[in-house]
Amino acid sequence: MTPEFATLTTDDLVTGEAVALDLPPASLAARIGSGLIDVLATVLSLVAVFMLFLLAAVNADAALNHVALVGSLITVFLVIPTTLETLTRGRSLGKLAMGLRTVRDDGGPISFQHAFTRALVGFVEIYAFGGAPAFFSALVSSRGKRLGDFAAGTYVVRDRVPLRLTVPSQMPQHLAGWARTADITTLPTGLALAVRQFLGRYHAFDPQSRTAVATQLATEVRRYVAPAPPAGTPPEDFLAAVVASRRERDQARLRREAQLRHRLTSRR
Repeated sequence: MTPEFATLTTDDLVTGEAVALDLPPASLAARIGSGLIDVLATVLSLVAVFMLFLLAAVNADAALNHVALVGSLITVFLVIPTTLETLTRGRSLGKLAMGLRTVRDDGGPISFQHAFTRALVGFVEIYAFGGAPAFFSALVSSRGKRLGDFAAGTYVVRDRVPLRLTVPSQMPQHLAGWARTADITTLPTGLALAVRQFLGRYHAFDPQSRTAVATQLATEVRRYVAPAPPAGTPPEDFLAAVVASRRERDQARLRREAQLRHRLTSRR
């Protein structure tokens, strides 16, 4: 069976041990392929922009031609990549082709400052030194970070990862009554994803890490639940009850909507 792929949104990249397991950094080969595409695009852009500046200053003196050269370099190596990565939230042409994306170290989307820093340092490590510093930095870094990533506080991840659906969490019986009457609002996408992945990998954690992650997630989830679960409820049971209750309510809502559509269409 061909594996399905899910494209991650900005809310899907969340911090925490539960999610980091499913979002490994991009491989060195993918980074190299992406970089080669970007370098080729940059060279072509440099030729095109430089020709435009020369045409604009064709009858100008040497000083203006020098300004045209400097303007071409700034535009191609700083303005274009910074603007592109800012507007696309971490994607260059090479990353789009290879299915990669640049994110902050905490998993959030990059800003103009991150993109500018990466472009500025990238000019030195990639173009001034032939890419050697970037290659060796990515080779020894556990996250495949080049020098620009270290300076900006970013790293590159795969934008499309295999979607592996786990068995849905079941409602703990001792919390079924509480869940039926509790007000449980929809969780943010990133938080819901973190909870589901934690519950799906619950037994893969060592006891200390499992307790720490469950407590952290339960603290965040409690902001969307009222009243709180009974005193002494284990955090993992609380998370399982919230997920199971939201799933049951969503299924009931979908059934009601399907029945309403059926009634409306059957009258025609």
